[in-house]
Amino acid sequence: MRDDIVALSGGRQIVVGTPGRVLDMISRGALSTKLLEMLVLDEADEMFQIGFKEQIYDIFQYLPSDVQVALFSATMPLDVLQLTRKFMRDPVRILVKNDELTLDGIKQFYIAVQEEEWKLATLVDLYESIAIQQAMIFVSQRRKAVWLQDQMRQRDFTTGCIHGAMTTEERQRVMKEFRSGSTRVLISTDLLARGIDVQSVSLVINFDLPRDKENYIHRIGRSGRFGRKGCAINFVTDSEEQMLSELQQFYQTKINELPAELEGIISN
Repeated sequence: MRDDIVALSGGRQIVVGTPGRVLDMISRGALSTKLLEMLVLDEADEMFQIGFKEQIYDIFQYLPSDVQVALFSATMPLDVLQLTRKFMRDPVRILVKNDELTLDGIKQFYIAVQEEEWKLATLVDLYESIAIQQAMIFVSQRRKAVWLQDQMRQRDFTTGCIHGAMTTEERQRVMKEFRSGSTRVLISTDLLARGIDVQSVSLVINFDLPRDKENYIHRIGRSGRFGRKGCAINFVTDSEEQMLSELQQFYQTKINELPAELEGIISN
């Protein structure tokens, strides 16, 4: 915090920060908003989730009346769009329809695993069947992420794990190992489904389907970055079949069952 205050005291043209830290710097008088021309909210739908929303509203109390506000996100649920009416003046909306959101260059498949306890064996079989340069695996809970990492390491997979309870230093260390290639598999919760850009990621596995439909595109978008080909494979239990159907309807896309012949499925 002291470093931030010192940096801001020297004057800055652009300040990047989390809502909590930005609000703290403003309230301490370290960050002046008197001459602020633009406020940008990236991943805007996340910014208006519980925990962030109040901080964003508090920040607005300090802003000049003529500040320009810009919101960006790959997904913009209706409730978030309605919220924006409270603080945006005559905004220009550039919206992409759900059925146009599915990313080009990403092949989508599902594997019917029937029971939850069969997912781990299915994952091991999948890794023995195809050559994967680097992959990300998404799970629904922090506890499951830690458990899955332990299970894969017992089977000699070089695996990293990242979740919201880790310190910034721990996350940076895990990401450094993944970017360098010393770790080939990164297990993550939805908290980190956005913003992870690793060029060599060719495969995303949804060990659990996302609870929020909007998160699906953020997850599978971790592959196929920088114009490369990518692949997303969804593990679907009997109880998740309805969720898979809702995802296909929401994005107006077709998720096919993974074929028995896997040659050429993963494009590195």
